Amino acid sequence: MTSIDTVPLLSERSLRRARLISGLVLLVFVTLHLANHALNLISLDAAEKGRLWFTAIWRNPVGTVLLYGSVLVHIALVMRSLYRRRTLVMPFREALQIILGILIPLLIIEHVIATRISSQIMGTQDVYAFVIRSLWINSPMSGLRQSIALVVVWTHGCIGVHFWLRYRPWYYKVAPFLLTFAILLPVLALLGFASTGRILASEPPQSSSGYVPGTSTGYGGLKGDDAEYSFATTEVRKERVQMTKYALYGGFASTLLTVFAMRARRSWRERTDQIEIRYPEGQIVNVPRGFSVLEASRLGGIPHYAVCGGKGRCSTCRVQVVEGLASLPKPESTELTTLNRINADPGVRLACQLRPLNDISVVPLLVPTTEGTLPVGSQQTNPGREQEIVILFCDIRSFTMLTEAQLPYDIVFLLNRYFAIVGQAVERAGGRLDKFIGDGAMALFGLRGSLEDACRNALKAAAKIVSEIERLNDELSTELSMPLRVAIGIHSGPAIVGAMGYGNVKNLTAIGDTVNVASRLEAIAKELDSTLVVSEPTIQLAGSDAADLESQEISIRGRAEPLRVYIIPQELTARFV
Repeated sequence: MTSIDTVPLLSERSLRRARLISGLVLLVFVTLHLANHALNLISLDAAEKGRLWFTAIWRNPVGTVLLYGSVLVHIALVMRSLYRRRTLVMPFREALQIILGILIPLLIIEHVIATRISSQIMGTQDVYAFVIRSLWINSPMSGLRQSIALVVVWTHGCIGVHFWLRYRPWYYKVAPFLLTFAILLPVLALLGFASTGRILASEPPQSSSGYVPGTSTGYGGLKGDDAEYSFATTEVRKERVQMTKYALYGGFASTLLTVFAMRARRSWRERTDQIEIRYPEGQIVNVPRGFSVLEASRLGGIPHYAVCGGKGRCSTCRVQVVEGLASLPKPESTELTTLNRINADPGVRLACQLRPLNDISVVPLLVPTTEGTLPVGSQQTNPGREQEIVILFCDIRSFTMLTEAQLPYDIVFLLNRYFAIVGQAVERAGGRLDKFIGDGAMALFGLRGSLEDACRNALKAAAKIVSEIERLNDELSTELSMPLRVAIGIHSGPAIVGAMGYGNVKNLTAIGDTVNVASRLEAIAKELDSTLVVSEPTIQLAGSDAADLESQEISIRGRAEPLRVYIIPQELTARFV
């Protein structure tokens, strides 16, 4: 029989994509729904006109199939994911998203019944005036419940979008705008609902859905047999609405209970079919066959990074399999893609995707074994991501000779003046001072904003450092045996940016080839007795005119091809200000 994961349409990647797409469809629906509510801040008439557009999109055959299909697909795949999860020990944010997802159907079924289903069965129109009057005046507790449902649904969707997009290179640029939108839209929707509710509460009751208050029958002045027939028909329709509501609640509750019953049955059956997963510190975790290594770590209380939440989108949970490699199942497409992207060595697997069938020994590659304060299942706030940035290295030339005749206190004073110049120049140019190493400094540009702006800002910072050092030389000319001279190297490219270090000495920094090259360019500036050496890509991205600048190709250790750099003397650095 063909395994379900070998069928393209039913592979893990396809199912995960289907869950994502269905979730996005539902989020678009909720976004338009909230925007429609927000129109009440303008007027009830504006909201009613918006409702006509909203219903035109979602209540035609295509929109209805898309909406209801997305609901069914999303719920089915969430239930499948809940069943496949072998342990419920997980980080808080994963648990929060699951809990919110389970609460959503329980909170919105009442609203769906009161609008879509009730209007279809009762033959009424769910116009804004009628719906808001019902929720604000007739049943304020229902209005409160729907307001809570609105916040829950929106929060669940926003959490999903955040964890889907957070490692995209461009996400950090738009994240502040998305956060503003995520906060404003539900607030405006609730304010619109409250505004119209208060207006309707101050007006006399109006007829709705065919009901006319004050008549002998309550149904448009009908009398006798016609009134009795209308009343009986209405009662039958109300019963159908109630039956539909109970069916939806019962169906969802039954599905959820079935999933947990199946999980309990599986756990009972697997008690006698367990394997050992051994860790480098001597820990042994016994888990049923089919558990992932990440689930075993969480169950055994062993700290293990899983930044993407165990979805195979990152490699932070990766492990080196040291025993039992031959018996492992082959990686599926999701895991294989990630392993290929990081050029993983043989024997390296993703703990969240690896489900061993026999005893194995593993070494988590990114777990800080010396950091005992790391809670189980925790995720570092900024564990690292690849990002295009600009690195600036600055160092004082001939510093040893400069300080030979200086007193220790004078050296400290001089260094602090120099550090202040570098720090202020970097910060004013929009960069981030990373660290001081002896008399050298490293700065990062491009953590926010475009790479082009980062290149220009790094060159501005270099020019400012040079000019301020000249001013300091004039100020201390009588005290220095020789003027201060700096060597600066600047390079741009991809680097791993994240919080690194130990305990309280953990800071945001960057590592990678780009950092090494920038450091090498600063050393070359010293060798060539020049002030500034900048790589060609940085000059091009900054849009600077390099026609009159000296350039040459240099060899960089670890790089197959030479790198063209521009050698800029001190007198030409002012052009970058």
